[in-house]
Amino acid sequence: MDTTHAVPLTIEGSSVLHQMLSLRRPAWRALAPEKRRALAGEAAAALAAMERAGEPGEQSALYFLLGHKGDLMLVHFRRDFARLNAAELCLKRLEFWDYLEETGSYLSIVELGLYESTAKVYASLAAGGLEPGAPEWDREIAAALERQREAMAPRLWPEIPDKRYLCFYPMDRRRGEAVNWYRVPFSDRQRMMHDHGLIGRRYAGEVKQIISGSIGFDDWEWGVDLFADDPLVFKKLIYEMRFDEVSAVYALFGKFYVGLRAAASDLPGMLP
Repeated sequence: MDTTHAVPLTIEGSSVLHQMLSLRRPAWRALAPEKRRALAGEAAAALAAMERAGEPGEQSALYFLLGHKGDLMLVHFRRDFARLNAAELCLKRLEFWDYLEETGSYLSIVELGLYESTAKVYASLAAGGLEPGAPEWDREIAAALERQREAMAPRLWPEIPDKRYLCFYPMDRRRGEAVNWYRVPFSDRQRMMHDHGLIGRRYAGEVKQIISGSIGFDDWEWGVDLFADDPLVFKKLIYEMRFDEVSAVYALFGKFYVGLRAAASDLPGMLP
């Protein structure tokens, strides 16, 4: 596959926003107990409405973060960016929000990379004598992507997995002077991603993974969400993957956030 076809096809689904928050403890503790209960109760009610899955791709979840990177993490899956913005505005109207500091956020969109399908589709079109960029070529590509969207709909518009722990981190592919993922031939990238995926599939019964693309949306290229009932699986999976060629040579990682899932109704009782 030449450089004309270097870019793998992708299909996209839910828009995703992660919000990392710290409680302004001095101001919060200065409030009377009844005021704290009222504000926390109002926030819990708003979050409870968001955490109930409506149509596919529309749900929020609350996590209590471990460590110094924040106290809470909110994860929102929505049908588009406008609905993400509506969720943000809903929360920011709460008085409780005045006692939170947003220490980080991450914007992305659920993405499935189609390396295998891309190679097959492009080879089939070329064998049929179609030229890249021709109207017939574009129509065939659009039809192939639509078939993939229909087949992969549950993965594109997932419910937030009902697991006790979440590990979230952003990542890039290296593009420096020594190695550059984006200059590697398509066939080599396809092979490496296939081998990389085999590791993840071995953990399928223990961890649920959702990959979201963020090129053009945030500071890194992808966001990775891992959901599991036993957090030890995060260490084992990521450690094993780092010996894989695609990670060992080409991967860069951002901050890791690990959170404990909580129902919105738990919020008042878990605040200090």
